[in-house]
Amino acid sequence: MTLDKLGLHIFSTLVFPGFFFTAMVGLFLTWVDRKVTAVVQSRMGPPWFQPYADIGKLLGKQMLIPRGSRRVGFLLAPLIALAGSTLAAVIVFQALFDPAASFVGDIIVLVYLAALPPIALIIAGAASRSPFGAIGAGREMSMVLAYEVGFVLAITIVLIKTGSLRFSELSAYQAAHGPLLFSLSGLIALVVALFCAQAKLGYLPFDISEADTELIGGPLAEYSGSGLALFKLAVAMTFFHLPAFLVILFMGPIEPNLFSMAGFLIKLAILLFLIIIVKSTHARLRLDQALHLFWGKLAILALAGVFLALIGW
Repeated sequence: MTLDKLGLHIFSTLVFPGFFFTAMVGLFLTWVDRKVTAVVQSRMGPPWFQPYADIGKLLGKQMLIPRGSRRVGFLLAPLIALAGSTLAAVIVFQALFDPAASFVGDIIVLVYLAALPPIALIIAGAASRSPFGAIGAGREMSMVLAYEVGFVLAITIVLIKTGSLRFSELSAYQAAHGPLLFSLSGLIALVVALFCAQAKLGYLPFDISEADTELIGGPLAEYSGSGLALFKLAVAMTFFHLPAFLVILFMGPIEPNLFSMAGFLIKLAILLFLIIIVKSTHARLRLDQALHLFWGKLAILALAGVFLALIGW
């Protein structure tokens, strides 16, 4: 097979299905989020097709570029965000439907790819020549440095417990020993990772960089049309693949059969419900409060989990 044919084969069998599947499911889950939030706030909420209509409307509008902005960075930022979410979704898609095809270190690769959308937000805010964007970019940079500490420590616990950072070997370990969630260190790792996932998504109480009531969207204040659509699509895709990643890591093996997939959907629904309820019922933290939480309590908790994992708990 030639290099061109191999690239076309990978795109047609992995990248396009992974992107399309995750985008459709992610947008649907954003509707679920908005509907549950509406119920909590005693509102009706939007119809099911509203997220798809919003993205379609934005894609059909002109993207305005602010005068004096750094044009290359401003245009590349939404593409970087979407590329990171798409490639992360492809790895999760493969882990769900063909876990035997995983490669060495795919979990670490996914962690790196999941960091691209926040980095793209920083680039977007810095390139927009907007005071709101600049402040938002600075806040986002601080938040990334804060929550990635706990997230990496949670992944470290998985490495210590399973001795591997490969999805297929992780699945085999949990099939033999039970879900990591059933151990004390695994439970701690999941709790820490959930807090970090809430921050990665930019959801309350950690939407500090965008803060619509303070910064009018922060890094996204100057974005419109297709650029804004790509950022929103990247967040929607992350809203699916990041909780799915946590389910695979901590809540038992996933096998490509109907029974296992039904169990996966139930576990995913539980995590999504927790994320949405926290988002709907908590006020935004100040930046110093969030940094104190991630660098203080959660980092200490994660380090305790690492120690417990080392002694076999």
